[in-house]
Amino acid sequence: MQDETNPQTEIPQEKRQFFIFNFNTLLAIIVLAGLAVLYILHFTGKQAPGGKGSFDSQSDATKPVAIVYLNLDSLNTQYEFVKVLRRDLETTGNRLQAEVMAEQGSLEKEAADFQRQISANAITEEKAKVIYERLMQRQQALVEKKDRYTQMVAEQELNMNIRLLDTVTNFLKRYNSKFNYDYIMGYKKGGEILLPNETLDITKDALNAINAEYKSRNK
Repeated sequence: MQDETNPQTEIPQEKRQFFIFNFNTLLAIIVLAGLAVLYILHFTGKQAPGGKGSFDSQSDATKPVAIVYLNLDSLNTQYEFVKVLRRDLETTGNRLQAEVMAEQGSLEKEAADFQRQISANAITEEKAKVIYERLMQRQQALVEKKDRYTQMVAEQELNMNIRLLDTVTNFLKRYNSKFNYDYIMGYKKGGEILLPNETLDITKDALNAINAEYKSRNK
């Protein structure tokens, strides 16, 4: 029997996780980094009464521009809705991965049995060819299923990110109706803004408010 009938080297052996969760949400859209840099470069900041940050325009000192920021890293770890979305995503990914891993285990077991039969000269060349082709077809189907499931998880993550962005944007509109900030920027570690002014940070208050809303809606 020739080696080309041996599918053992073709069957994937690794059982590592293939669904990679990257919950780096679309909230980066809120950052508006270009505007943030523009205002930092062209305005001199000072703290307004009541903790409302503002920047006084050098060209129009009679109209201060109120800018604050929200820490997106904190939002991603402390907003209850994000926790639910991440849990749902991971549940789906784990379920699909378990299905693929079970099929892969079955395929590897059958491939090992086929190898033993070949080593013992227990099957004819014609039968070995049939078994080998069936194993290759199963392997190809498994690869396709893995790719399809990975795409499903990616699409679910994208849809969740869109829902999250919509939820946060609508909340900020309601939240800002009380403060009338001109801009609510998004700050994240490693982003375009390297050193934010902490007096302009509204993260704690905004998180308390958005979590209170979420818990109220989901009682």
